[in-house]
Amino acid sequence: VQLQASGGGLVQAGGSLRLSCVASGLSFSGYIMGWFRQVPGKEREFVAAIRNDMNTVYADAAKGRFTISRDNAKNMVSLQMNSLKPEDTAVYVCASSVYYSATRSHEYNYWGQGTQVTVSS
Repeated sequence: VQLQASGGGLVQAGGSLRLSCVASGLSFSGYIMGWFRQVPGKEREFVAAIRNDMNTVYADAAKGRFTISRDNAKNMVSLQMNSLKPEDTAVYVCASSVYYSATRSHEYNYWGQGTQVTVSS
């Protein structure tokens, strides 16, 4: 299984980025797909997840600013991030889970390598 994330970069506060994650080696449509972020020295933080029935769940920090979506035909999950803040700076990682309500790291079994998002003030 491989999860390849892309789309990170440097953006000014208030700007937008769209992250994508392409999966291979798994029956993508059956998995719950999530995005996490990690800052050195801090625990990995849940951002958003989209279930196999297209229901979504967001961390409070992401609500109203981020939108997660998936394209099962392309084995892709995306994260549209708007109104970015400096505190959104992190490595963003996509992951897959077989648990419908998964929002915690240990509930995810496959992880991508991450993409760096840096928001300047």
